[in-house]
Amino acid sequence: MPPLSSTQRSAIASFVSITGTADKTAQKYLKGTGYKLNEAIDAFFQTSGGGSSSAKDTQLTKLFDSLRDDKQDQKDTLGADSSMLYLKSIGVDLEGPSLFLAMELVQAPTIGEITREGFINGWKVQPGADAKLDAQKQQFKRLTDSLGKDRTLFRKVYRYAFVVGKEADQRALSLDNAILYWESLFKKPGQAWVGSSVGIDWLDEWITFLHENWTRSVSRDMWNQTYEFAVKSMEDESLGFWSEDGAWPGVIDDFVAWYRRKSEMDVDA
Repeated sequence: MPPLSSTQRSAIASFVSITGTADKTAQKYLKGTGYKLNEAIDAFFQTSGGGSSSAKDTQLTKLFDSLRDDKQDQKDTLGADSSMLYLKSIGVDLEGPSLFLAMELVQAPTIGEITREGFINGWKVQPGADAKLDAQKQQFKRLTDSLGKDRTLFRKVYRYAFVVGKEADQRALSLDNAILYWESLFKKPGQAWVGSSVGIDWLDEWITFLHENWTRSVSRDMWNQTYEFAVKSMEDESLGFWSEDGAWPGVIDDFVAWYRRKSEMDVDA
């Protein structure tokens, strides 16, 4: 058997750290997936079950309690300070898209608050993420690294950003907050809203348009449809997919008209 490469040895070490298995088991699963770490870990937990649900619940309950501040937090909630300390401990960038990834994972009711139920239910289904902060940190890094490539994951996180980001008694996002969240989500390690051929910075164009033309709040439909428009505009910078007969919100129709007028003026200049 040829000696293992440094990349393979690193993958084995990561697999062992996340799953708690022996090197021999790690090699078995990694070899079966061509040393693709994420696929090997998923295969392991699909085969083994990753431990009983009740055992995981108990372990995660203990971890949650260890994160609580008895003097400040309610029994079943991590308040703002405890939540921020926890998020930082697993590698969350509080100003980047990984914040919303974490909020979606634990189904946080608001930014800066994590419930016991959301914490346990969110983590117990994550492969390799037991009741140890190091394991959660490694799994969270895997998810973060996937955010810019996995469109299904990003769409789920993007849509949840609206839920967790709005005020509890409001049905829409304020424009200022929506722009702040767009700027946070549409950058690495999330999905940059930039055209794939010419490289048009669509996020910058969109925000400029809103500052000049939009004074209202951002509804759930506008929020969700903005992402669908973003996906298509990344792939088709001519906006050829758009038509007046389409089902886009009026604000997106107005944006397309604004951008085309602006582009014509730039050409004439």
